[in-house]
Amino acid sequence: MKVALIVPRWPRHSFWDVIKFKFPLLSTSLLAGLTPPPHQVRIIDEGISEIDFNQEVDLVAITAITPLAPRGYEIADQFRRRGKRVVMGGIHASWLPEEAKEHSDSVVIGEADEVWADILNDAEQGVLKPFYRQEEKTDLSRLPMPRRDLLSRKGYLFHNLVQTTRGCPYDCEFCSVTAFHGKSYRMRPIPEIAKEIRSLEHSRAYIFFVDDNIVGNLSHARELFTMLSHYRLRWISQGPIHVAENEEIVSLMAKAGCHGLFIGFESLREANLDMMGKKMNRVERYEKGIRRLHDAGIGVYGSFVFGYDYDDVSVFDEFLEFAERNRIDGAFLPMLTPFPGTRVHQRLKREGRLLTEDWSKYDMATVVYRPKRMTVEELQEGFWRVNRSFYSFPSMLKRIFQPFALRRSLIIFGPMNLGLWPAVKQAERYFKRATVT
Repeated sequence: MKVALIVPRWPRHSFWDVIKFKFPLLSTSLLAGLTPPPHQVRIIDEGISEIDFNQEVDLVAITAITPLAPRGYEIADQFRRRGKRVVMGGIHASWLPEEAKEHSDSVVIGEADEVWADILNDAEQGVLKPFYRQEEKTDLSRLPMPRRDLLSRKGYLFHNLVQTTRGCPYDCEFCSVTAFHGKSYRMRPIPEIAKEIRSLEHSRAYIFFVDDNIVGNLSHARELFTMLSHYRLRWISQGPIHVAENEEIVSLMAKAGCHGLFIGFESLREANLDMMGKKMNRVERYEKGIRRLHDAGIGVYGSFVFGYDYDDVSVFDEFLEFAERNRIDGAFLPMLTPFPGTRVHQRLKREGRLLTEDWSKYDMATVVYRPKRMTVEELQEGFWRVNRSFYSFPSMLKRIFQPFALRRSLIIFGPMNLGLWPAVKQAERYFKRATVT
C-alpha cells in the first residue's frame, strides 16, 4: 500500500503559522519507522508543503492537536470524497473519538505505536475497524529508528528530535500531556538512545529532546547525561525549575551539552500555581534557579500562562519586569486554553464560563472563556501586548544581547528572538483584521 502520514497546517497568517521556527512531529517519523516493506510511506506536513489531494494513496493517516482538528477534518473529508481510506489519531481524536469518526473510516485512541501494524494489515484487507486502542502503554524499548529521511529538508529549525521518556510525573490541571498519558512516566533504555544518537547526521550538533520532563527520574537522567557527555552535542529539552536546586544534575546537563531548558513556570502568583496543581513550583525560588542555570551556560525558555483565575491586568507588566530582570532567554506566552480532556476544561464548562467549542479558536492566542478578574477584551489585548513587548528590541537588548554577559545559549536563542519579533507583529495585525471583518 501507499501510505500518507499528514499533519494539518495552522490557519494562514495565524500566530503559529507565521513563526518561522517550525518543528517536525516525531510521531509521524516513528510511525513511518514502524511501517514495514513493501508498504510505501511518505510524511506530509502541510505547514511546510501543500497537499496533493489527487495523489495515488491507499491509506491516509492524519494526526492533529485540538486547534488543527477542524483543518484535519477538512483534509479527511476531501480524501474520502475521492474514495480514499482515512485514519485519524492524535490527542484531539483520542479525547473526542466519535467526533473524529464522523470524518474518518477509523480512529486511533491513545498511542498508536503497537497497533499500527494491525491498522496496516486491516486496511490492506479492507476490514478497518471503527476504533483502535492499545491494550497497554507503548514499551519504549521497542521504539523504531525514526524515518528522518522522509522529512522535508527545508523549513524546520530542528530535524533531530529524540525521545528519551514519555509522560510526566506531575498532574497539572491545564496539561494535555498528563490528560493523555495519565501520571505515567516511562523511560527508554539508555543503550537505545545512544544507538539513535550515533545514527544522526553530522547536523546532530543541535538536538531537541522532546521529553515533557527529561529529569522526571533522576537516576535515569544521570545515566542519560553521562552517556551524552561522551559526544560533542548541543541540545535543548524540557524540565521543571526546581531541577536547578540539584547542583549535580545541572552540572551533568551542562557537561552533556545542554544549551537550554523549556521550563513551565506558568505563573508568578502562588494562588494560580495552587489552583493549577503545580505545587512543586514556588515563586520565591524562581530567580535563584534561573541564575544557577545561567551560571552553568544553560538558557531558560520559560512558559507563562495568562488568564488564570488570580490574574488581573497587572500580571502582564509584572511578567515583563520579571523577565527582563532575570534575563529570560526566550518565552512561550500563551493565554490559558482549556483543551478538551483536561480538568480545566471540565471545570470551566461546569462553571458555565466557556465561550465556544469552535476548536479552531483553541489556538492559545484567542480567548475562549470568561476570565475572573479581567474582561475578555483585557485578556486578549494583554496577550498581544505581552508577546509584542517581550519580543521587542529593547527587551531583547536587556535580556540576551548584553555584550559583557553573553552565554553560549545565544547561538540558538538569539536567532529565535529575532525571528519572533516580526512574526508576533504580523500575527497580531492579521488577528485584528480578521476580528474586525
